[in-house]
Amino acid sequence: MTGDGKQPRERGLSAWTTRRWLRGGVAISLAVLALLGTTGGWILTRTETLVKELVDVRSPALTTATRLESAVLNQETGIRGYGLTGTPDFLAPYREGLAEQETRTAQLSALLAGDRAALADLGTVRDAVAVWQERIARPVAASQPGAPSPLAAERATEGKEAFDAVRAALGEQQERLRVESVRTQKDLMVMIDVRNWVFGSIAVLILVLTVLIFEGLRRGINEPLDRLGADARAIARGDFDHPITPSGPADLRRLGEEIDSMRRRLVRELAFTEEARMRLDAQAADLQRSNAELEQFAYVASHDLQEPLRKVSSFTQLLQRRYGGQLDSRADQYIDFAVDGANRMQVLINDLLDFSRVGRLHNAHQSVDLDEVLERTLSSLSVGIEEAGAVITHDPLPALVADPTQMGMLWQNLIGNAVKFRRPDEVPRIHVTAAREGALWRFTVTDNGIGISPEYADKVFVIFQRLHTKDVYSGSGIGLAMCKKIVEFHGGAIAVDTEYREGARITFTLAPEPPETAVPAVVPQAVPSATEQAR
Repeated sequence: MTGDGKQPRERGLSAWTTRRWLRGGVAISLAVLALLGTTGGWILTRTETLVKELVDVRSPALTTATRLESAVLNQETGIRGYGLTGTPDFLAPYREGLAEQETRTAQLSALLAGDRAALADLGTVRDAVAVWQERIARPVAASQPGAPSPLAAERATEGKEAFDAVRAALGEQQERLRVESVRTQKDLMVMIDVRNWVFGSIAVLILVLTVLIFEGLRRGINEPLDRLGADARAIARGDFDHPITPSGPADLRRLGEEIDSMRRRLVRELAFTEEARMRLDAQAADLQRSNAELEQFAYVASHDLQEPLRKVSSFTQLLQRRYGGQLDSRADQYIDFAVDGANRMQVLINDLLDFSRVGRLHNAHQSVDLDEVLERTLSSLSVGIEEAGAVITHDPLPALVADPTQMGMLWQNLIGNAVKFRRPDEVPRIHVTAAREGALWRFTVTDNGIGISPEYADKVFVIFQRLHTKDVYSGSGIGLAMCKKIVEFHGGAIAVDTEYREGARITFTLAPEPPETAVPAVVPQAVPSATEQAR
């Protein structure tokens, strides 16, 4: 590190990252391949040009020159025979030779276009043939048939010299064409050898380049990554003191340093976590003691507290029966207050005990047919349902793995609330539905009662919270709080459908099987008084 605490800047090739190495390697490889490809392309083009020149020019030109010579020889044979005999049949080869001469000459002119030397040879041949034809062939052919031509005998020596000149010109032409054809063949063979050597070199270079690339990747990337992976696996197996040695390109070294920094931080975090775990164990022990005290409180509330409460209630009821009407109206009112308060305290204690037992005493999960549970609940509420004239319907309900007692308490509170909070001038109608929603079942309990305002949609699930006074609707305000606790204990959620305006609609979800860890039961703190508005 430098004096200011910063890491020293890496220089040269050691500062190259993996991306830079890859870019450099790819650039060099592409440059070499481009050079080889250009060379190979030029060689292929040159080979193709030579093949085309040999096949399309040199060989056809030599063949055509030979045929041109044959045509001229046919003319000479015909003229010589006609001049010696005067027989017209000898003129046929002469005329055919003339036609073929014109054809072959035109072909040679086309084939040798651009070759000045060859075209000059062709011009020499054409001139020599023209001299021979003008001095010998045409005059002899114009002689009268039937007798030897006197002109042939007179110009025999001249004719021989003229045709020797034709033969010499044809020979020089063919020799030049033959030499050019041989040269082209040699050039082609040389180019084929060069092509084979170059493409062999390209193959070797590509092979060497491939080996270099793979070796570079192995040494520069694979091996550093393997070492980094081995160090990481050692740390993952629990050896947090195992150091990470960075290697390879700059970015891989930085990655190794960052992982090692994370390892050191993890060691510190583990030490902190271990200390926190020890504190948590101590808190868990305190929580166990607190739960034991809560259990003791539940026992006391269910036995010791209820016994004096029953005495207070009994004696106040005795006072009401014995002295009712004998004292003044204020005394009767006080006695009524005492009896009502004792009875409500009895209900609150019983409801509070039921609330605290959810998930603690009632925790026997088994397959439960919710149709049967609902029917038993309706049977237990039959008196209140008949008095209200309520009409209760439901869709087919599924079977879940749940606590049957808690499911009964859930239906009892939801159906009981729907019946209780009905409209005075309307027949209560309650409908229960169930539908699969992903991994959960969604249930709804819909009624046509007085409904729940949206601003109280959350408040109704708080324990002891009421929306009406006890004079209007009876109850302790613990029913929906108990429903919320039961639903959450079974891995679901419960809420009020604020979009429904024709009454109240409670919707909740339940898991087909309960979650692995149950929410521990805790006795809630009953802070609101009985005079608060709650449901």
